[in-house]
Amino acid sequence: MEIPPGTVNPARRDAAALTFLASRRSRPPKLLAAPAPDRAALREILTIAARVPDHGKLEPWRFVVLEKPALERLADEAAVFAATHLLPEEIAAKGVSQFAQSPLCVALIAVPRPTEKVPAIEQTLSVGAAGMQLLNAALAAGWGASWLTGWVAHDLRIAAPALGLAEGEWVAGLIHIGTETAPPPERPRPDLDTLLTWVNA
Repeated sequence: MEIPPGTVNPARRDAAALTFLASRRSRPPKLLAAPAPDRAALREILTIAARVPDHGKLEPWRFVVLEKPALERLADEAAVFAATHLLPEEIAAKGVSQFAQSPLCVALIAVPRPTEKVPAIEQTLSVGAAGMQLLNAALAAGWGASWLTGWVAHDLRIAAPALGLAEGEWVAGLIHIGTETAPPPERPRPDLDTLLTWVNA
C-alpha cells in the first residue's frame, strides 16, 4: 500500500501511547500512598528512564532511590536544617512533608561530564529528558508519580551529604512514586497557538 506524502504508515502509529501522552497528569505527592513499586518494578521504570537522548553517550545523570527509611531520615534532617537556619515555617514544612509523606522517591542527580565535545547545556537537557522519561514510565506502569524539587534539593548544604553528591553534582528532581489515592486535579494546559510558529520559507 502506497502511503501518501505527509502521512505515517498506520501500522507504525501507536494509538495507545499517543492517548497516554495526550492525557498524562502528574499526581501530587499528598495523593500518593503505599504500596510503591518494589525494586524489580522500579528497575523496569529506571531502565526506561535511562533510554533518552544522550550526545556522546556520557550518561550525565544517575538515580538515587530513597526507600521509606531514607525518606524518614531526610524528613528529620530537613526539619533540623530548617530550624537551625531559621527558615520560614511554611517553607520548612514543604521541605519536610514531601519526604515524610512520600512512599518512595527517586532523586535524579545531574552528573556533568568534563568534555569539549558536548556542551554543558546538552548534558543538562539529557538530564531533563531522563526525568521526564522516568515520570512517564512510572505513570505508564500504573503508579502515581510527581516530579518536585524544593529547597532541600537546591541547597547543597543539606542535599550533598544527604544524597551523597560528588563535587559538581546537583539534584535535578525528586520523583515521588506510589499508589494514587484520589484522582489528580485538572489544570489549565498551554494554548498551542500562542507558542507555535510555522516557518515554510
